[in-house]
Amino acid sequence: MKERSLIFFDIDGTLLNHKKQLPASTKEAIFKLKEIGHEVAIATGRAPFMFEDLREELGIGTYVSYNGQYVVLNGEEVFTNPLNEEALLQLTETALANNHPIVYMDHEDMKANVPEHEFITESIATLKIKSFPTYDPKYYEGRKLFQSLLFVQEGEEVQYEEEFKDFDFVRWHPVSVDVLPSGGSKAKGIEKLVEKFGIPEERVYAFGDGLNDLEMLTTIHNSVAMGNGVDEVKDVAKYVTKSVEEDGILHGLKMVGLL
Repeated sequence: MKERSLIFFDIDGTLLNHKKQLPASTKEAIFKLKEIGHEVAIATGRAPFMFEDLREELGIGTYVSYNGQYVVLNGEEVFTNPLNEEALLQLTETALANNHPIVYMDHEDMKANVPEHEFITESIATLKIKSFPTYDPKYYEGRKLFQSLLFVQEGEEVQYEEEFKDFDFVRWHPVSVDVLPSGGSKAKGIEKLVEKFGIPEERVYAFGDGLNDLEMLTTIHNSVAMGNGVDEVKDVAKYVTKSVEEDGILHGLKMVGLL
């Protein structure tokens, strides 16, 4: 048997194609990795409740969610990095004054601070998930939130970046940005799991395609960008595989010698 490695996969544009479908070759490759004895994990900007079906289908119980803010090892929470509640309240007040809605997110649910808004409907619909944020403007009170969504058009987030240094703002949709704790990233969450597994960095791999994968692919020893990934990701990755539509995961795993 080959030495055990730890492989992290992003979801959207990496495991799932643009139609949010899991290619058959990807599923087979994941099961082959596990059969060989490797550890397989997910590293995503999604909330845990947004990929339960995928975890079940692939038999994966270890994941980095919310871009590193909520980390689970074999079904057990091992690391959390919540948003600063006071700063989030200030952000909410500014956003409301600018007619920019917010969605608050913990590990179980998400709630919007407005009853409805076209930007929320438009962006969440692209995820093709079962859940949808319902209205609860006080959801941030007395609970740990690991991410929020701020609904602004491209360029409008600049004023928030300048004013709210407790947060990082990462665009994931033309009308929405992720709001994360400053310095929080998939890479930080992955670091916690690598420590738990005790696997040396030269046997850690990561696959991704988007801007929220930049730090992960910059810091992970064996980084693989998807062929459909953005140029910034391809520039920092050690390897570039084919697109998700062209069996990119299977091709990439063979390229790096895991399969």
